[in-house]
Amino acid sequence: MVRCLDILSEQTEDKKLQQTLILVRKDVEGGSTLSNALSKYPLVFSTLYASMIKAGEMGGALDEVLDRLAGFMEKDFNLKKKVKSALTYPTVILIMALGIVFFLVTYILPTFVDLFQGMNLKLPLPTQILIAVTKGARNPLVVIPSLIIIVGAAIGMNLYGQTPTGKRQFDMLKISVPVFGILNKKVAISRFCRTLGTLLSSGVPIMQSLEIVGKASGNEVIALTLNKVRESIREGESIASPLGSSGLFPPMVTQMVAVGEETGNLDAMLAKIADFYDTEVEYLLSSLTAMLEPIMVVAMGGIVGFIVISVFLPLYQLIGTLH
Repeated sequence: MVRCLDILSEQTEDKKLQQTLILVRKDVEGGSTLSNALSKYPLVFSTLYASMIKAGEMGGALDEVLDRLAGFMEKDFNLKKKVKSALTYPTVILIMALGIVFFLVTYILPTFVDLFQGMNLKLPLPTQILIAVTKGARNPLVVIPSLIIIVGAAIGMNLYGQTPTGKRQFDMLKISVPVFGILNKKVAISRFCRTLGTLLSSGVPIMQSLEIVGKASGNEVIALTLNKVRESIREGESIASPLGSSGLFPPMVTQMVAVGEETGNLDAMLAKIADFYDTEVEYLLSSLTAMLEPIMVVAMGGIVGFIVISVFLPLYQLIGTLH
C-alpha cells in the first residue's frame, strides 16, 4: 500500500494531489487505514471515496472496490463532459453575437445616427427605436445605473441562493424549467442511480449510502427526498414508495427499484437505470444542440435584419425626396 501511494505521488502532475498523497502515505505508514487517511482530505477525496474504500477494507476486496470506483468516476466524468461539450458551441455563438451587436450599437451606428438627425425627415419607427438604443448604450447615465442594478441583482440572487430556502427553490427551478429542466433532471437521476448502485455493490450499508448520495447529489430537492427515503427504511418500508411519491422520479425508475428490492438485485438494477438515462441524456443533448443552432441563427439574423432595415429606411426616404 505504501509503495503504491509512493508511486502515485511521484507520477501525478497535479501538485495539490501530489502533496495530499504524500500526507496520506505518511498516515498509512503510521498505522492508519487508507479510508481514515483519505477522509482527512474531503476537498480532494469525497465522502463517496472514503466510504467505498472503507467498505472494501472491511470486506477484504479493496482492489475490486477501487476498480469499481474508477469505473464510476469515468462514467460520471464522461456524462459531465458530454453536457459541457454540447452546450459550449451555443454559448460561444451567443457571446459572439452579443459582442457583434454591442460593437455595432456603440461604434458603427452612432455615425448613422448623426446623419439621420441632420435630415429634415420624419424617421420611421424602427429607426427611432435604433437611435434610442444607440443613445442609451452610449449614455453613462443609462449604462452605469443599469450595470449597478444588474450586478446588485446578481449578488442578491447569489446570497439568496446560499440560504436553505433559496437553494431549495433554485434547485427545484433547475429541474423544472422547460427543455433544460428535463436535461438536468435526467442527469440527476442518472447520477443518483449510478452513485447509489456503486455504493451498494461495494458493500456500503443502505442508510449510509443514501446519506452519501444525498450529499453528493448537489441538489437540495433530491437530498430532501433521500432523507424521506431513509425515514421510510427506518420504519421498515421500501425505497421505491417514497421515491414515487416525491414526483421527481418517473414510474419506470420506481418500478425498477421496486423489482430490484424484491429480487435482492438492487445495485445491478440501479446500474441499468443509470445506463438507460446516460443514453437518454446523450440523445437529448444531440436534439438540443440541433435545435439551438437554427434558433440562434434566426435570432441573430433577425437582429441584424432589424439594424439593416432601420439604417436603410431613412436612406430610401431621402432618395425619394431627391426625385
